[in-house]
Amino acid sequence: MTSPIQATNNAADSQFEIHEGGKVATLAYSERDGKLYLIHTEVPRELGGRGLASALARAALDHARQSRLTVVPYCPFVRAYLKRHPEYSALVEH
Repeated sequence: MTSPIQATNNAADSQFEIHEGGKVATLAYSERDGKLYLIHTEVPRELGGRGLASALARAALDHARQSRLTVVPYCPFVRAYLKRHPEYSALVEH
């Protein structure tokens, strides 16, 4: 059994990251005024199809929940992820 993919919050660069095979998958964000703006998810082609973008979205949303932040999902991938995972809907700014 493989362990779940772990994303880390690189607050200095305002992005969640997953490092694998010398490549980095990222979810860029901005945090201000009690809101977490999720801007852009990028996964290198070589790392595609492994669930890294979902792991990044989950890490960002869990961070928002733990920090009591409202989520503003600009990123199309994160918006699609939220539709598939209604357990995070209370975090989203309406």
